[in-house]
Amino acid sequence: MRVLVFGAGGYVGSRLIPALLEDGHQVVAGARNLHKLDAFWWGDAVDRVELDATEDDSVRAAIAADPSLEAVVYLVHGMGGEDFREVDRAAARRVRAAVDASEVKALVYLSGIIPDIPREELSEHLASRLEVEEELSAARCRFVGLRAAVVLGAASTSFELMTQLAHRLPVTVFPDWMDHLVEPIAVVDAVAAIRAAVTTESAHGVYDIGGGEVIAYPQLVQKVLELTDQERPGFSVPVMPQALVTAVGSWLSDIPAPTVTALMESLREDMVARDERWLSELLPDGHATRVTIDEALRRSLAAPDVSRSPRERDPLAVMPGDPSWATNGEGQERVLEFKQD
Repeated sequence: MRVLVFGAGGYVGSRLIPALLEDGHQVVAGARNLHKLDAFWWGDAVDRVELDATEDDSVRAAIAADPSLEAVVYLVHGMGGEDFREVDRAAARRVRAAVDASEVKALVYLSGIIPDIPREELSEHLASRLEVEEELSAARCRFVGLRAAVVLGAASTSFELMTQLAHRLPVTVFPDWMDHLVEPIAVVDAVAAIRAAVTTESAHGVYDIGGGEVIAYPQLVQKVLELTDQERPGFSVPVMPQALVTAVGSWLSDIPAPTVTALMESLREDMVARDERWLSELLPDGHATRVTIDEALRRSLAAPDVSRSPRERDPLAVMPGDPSWATNGEGQERVLEFKQD
């Protein structure tokens, strides 16, 4: 199958593409900056197309100009900026129109878990994810939306924000509005869901995907500190404005400020999968062992095994091509030491 990946140079895309290649698919990597793909070990194993979801001609050329294209995986998300929701909606409409005018048989979108609250109470970030999902789901081909909460893995923005703030604050302080349940999923399990959605013809509609373990967000942060032998007191503060929290988070982390704001807004509600239909409908042969939270954290925080080629390394760890802020400024080396059991 020939598969186009929108956002190939992003975190999930960089882990998904090797899995698609392993499955025997022919992959077209779409990115705004094709030179960025040179940093990934799989860069020479894919076809490349310059692709900007905000431009009609770019999207049409990438999809309509490739008559052998059978599936599209959409991994593009706005994380802030002026009118980012409208930009996201317009991009989704553009992609849907191009897919409808093509021979594409499947469209897969990685979204965020949508909490069970009135639509008008959703964060801007999650409201945008839902709007994009609704737009893409109107495509004439088979559509699969995969909703995930925190994706665990080195270079995942939600994971890096959590770990950077955990280690840079002398005392762990949580506003009471952040004390909600979350069901993280390891990036390798999210990738398993996406690669199955591409080829499982009976799969359609929206699925919540989770790692199978539910934990309060403050406890998740404490696990990071315990694993790195940096335990410290944690306090819940009843009245702490969100604007103040996001400003401090932006200042202390290496992650772009709009992204910090978007991710923190999403912690105002429980982010837990409603069911596990994805396991039976996308992975009917069984996905025997999902990666546990503890294992995912250990593997994500570990220094990469540079004695192995990138092809052979753990995709949960830091990989060549990841953003510089994903390594705390230490190149490809982690400086964290694990507490021995």
